[in-house]
Amino acid sequence: MKIYEYGNRDADTVLIQPVDDRDLEGIDNEVEIITRSSNRSFYLLTVKIEDWNTDLSPWTAPAVFGKNGFGCGAEKTLSSILELCTDSRRSYFIGGYSLAGLFALWAVYRSDVFRGAAATSPSVWFPGFTDFMRRENIRTGTVYLSLGDREEKVRNRIMAAVGDRIREAYDLLLEREIDCVLEWNEGNHFRETDVRTARAFAWLMNRHDPQVLS
Repeated sequence: MKIYEYGNRDADTVLIQPVDDRDLEGIDNEVEIITRSSNRSFYLLTVKIEDWNTDLSPWTAPAVFGKNGFGCGAEKTLSSILELCTDSRRSYFIGGYSLAGLFALWAVYRSDVFRGAAATSPSVWFPGFTDFMRRENIRTGTVYLSLGDREEKVRNRIMAAVGDRIREAYDLLLEREIDCVLEWNEGNHFRETDVRTARAFAWLMNRHDPQVLS
């Protein structure tokens, strides 16, 4: 697992983001937008994921596009990420895009280390995930959700359910009295991924900033 570091390594706020090569292409812009959008200093650790469908999946599932199904490597990935979150004086937030967004949301049901989760265009169409949310207890108090307004308008029947599933996820979080927002962005799943992720992290940071809240 390769780690790339951005921002102020001495900051009290630490952002953890699983990424692939495409995410890394836009990471400098993401960091710039987060910096402009929040008054808080931050340290961003991006975790390079080698096998996206396996390492971020909480359980096995059949392929929904192409031939590659989904493994069950999320527990192992989370264990490795938690090794980066051992300083109790710091505030840790986890976030990601697409399947990494699903992983971030799943992670705050599995660990109480994170003060919030940024689930940006998360793959909540993943079989059984909202059932998991209904069954399990979330262990953070702040969650950001987003989706592109064209993401549910696709031909793939399973992936087209993402709109209904994210509305369901949002309602479930509100029922648990979680500080949560669901933001709708213009465009499909692949539009301005760095901008969307930056906005998600900035929202979490601002929700925990007394100066912003006042």
